[in-house]
Amino acid sequence: MAKIAFVTCVQLGLSCIEEIYKINGHLDLIITLDDNKSKFKSGRVYLDNISKKHNIPLLKVNNVNDAEVIKSIKDLEIDWLFIIGWSQIAYRELLQTPKNGCIGMHPTLLPEGRGRASVPWAIIKKLKVTGVTMFKLDEGIDTGDIISQEKIELSPDITATELYEKVNNLHSLLIKKMWNNIINNSVTLVKQNNKLATEWPGRLPDDGEIKSHMTMDEAYTLIRATTKPYPGAFVRIDNYKVIIWSAKLSIFSGDYKLSDGYLVFNETEVVFNE
Repeated sequence: MAKIAFVTCVQLGLSCIEEIYKINGHLDLIITLDDNKSKFKSGRVYLDNISKKHNIPLLKVNNVNDAEVIKSIKDLEIDWLFIIGWSQIAYRELLQTPKNGCIGMHPTLLPEGRGRASVPWAIIKKLKVTGVTMFKLDEGIDTGDIISQEKIELSPDITATELYEKVNNLHSLLIKKMWNNIINNSVTLVKQNNKLATEWPGRLPDDGEIKSHMTMDEAYTLIRATTKPYPGAFVRIDNYKVIIWSAKLSIFSGDYKLSDGYLVFNETEVVFNE
């Protein structure tokens, strides 16, 4: 039976680990970030409790490509290494260290939406269908061979909070669906069609700024796309930054004037302008 290690520092990865133990699976090693790194990363979690609960060795590192990671994988004779929700790029040496390779998950139906910020972009782009792809990592960005995919249908008013939960659930589903194939080394790989590939860029917190020239539709879409667990859409009023976690629209009156109407704030957070 294959030996499995897991790299993560976010809720999506933790959900996968929890699912592995729900289906009576086993991990030989967990690798995560040092506690003081990426404290404000969306979905950031700490893995001490689950490590202790299941007696899984826990290695905390600054970078997943560090020599101590390579040594641990070699010493434990790891067959497959999961890398989920990890922003650092895995270099060739790491990818080639597990006997069978590394497995990732991406919150789109690859080859569509390679890159970053998959949940916000799916909403901003008003996709009707997205999903999650389990794939074998290579040296490209989300270019590896596909192991399995599951779809998500998007409603017109879906929020990032709701989509993130659906993505989280599909991570667990794909683990459950493919676990036996993985531990028995019977994974079937399907190459991506690069002709159909699209790439989505990363997003910064300032990309969530709503301005008065925007339409109601543009502002409402941005609010839905960047709400929790993301940094949130916002407006600048005097010396304050008003983060808008949820809002309604009105053509008559409201809290913030847009080109064709108003935003009516529901849930907000007020901070000083940075």
